[in-house]
Amino acid sequence: MPDSDTGAPPRVVLVTAAALAVALAVAVAVFALTRPSPADIAGPLPLVAVPAPAAGSPGCTTLLGAVPSELTSNGTALKVRALADPAPPATVAWGSPDPVVLRCGLDRPPELTPTAQLRLVNKVQWLQVPGEGASTWYVVDREVYAALTVPDTAGTGPLQEISDTVAAKLPARPLRFS
Repeated sequence: MPDSDTGAPPRVVLVTAAALAVALAVAVAVFALTRPSPADIAGPLPLVAVPAPAAGSPGCTTLLGAVPSELTSNGTALKVRALADPAPPATVAWGSPDPVVLRCGLDRPPELTPTAQLRLVNKVQWLQVPGEGASTWYVVDREVYAALTVPDTAGTGPLQEISDTVAAKLPARPLRFS
């Protein structure tokens, strides 16, 4: 029954509506905070092994021991992904559904020639090898070759963060073309 003076609904109706709105907001917040991340839903990431003869080297051990547990991509935090067995050695991945993947101990990329176009990112020389939907960036001026595969949608954050880690943990060396 409306309030006879103002025409407003009865106080009990207003209190009930407010309580329902608060309950709905709390339910949405709880759902958002407790739902699994896309990486958890996707499960362990299956990756194909690639030749990595120096995967067990001290350089790879140092680098992989220092990589961040999450990378920032276009303002989004990409968390480390579990890798499906058999996991390739010296490999780390972040994010889902299109992960960023770091592999260490690889052979020298055949695209690395004296005339190859290199990019300097945070004191690390990289060779970009474009692919379909992603580019693979090879660290070419350290004791080991490492490759960071980045989806085209990821932005530059992952490359910059991994460059910082490489620069801090592995000393620069002259390029090797053979």
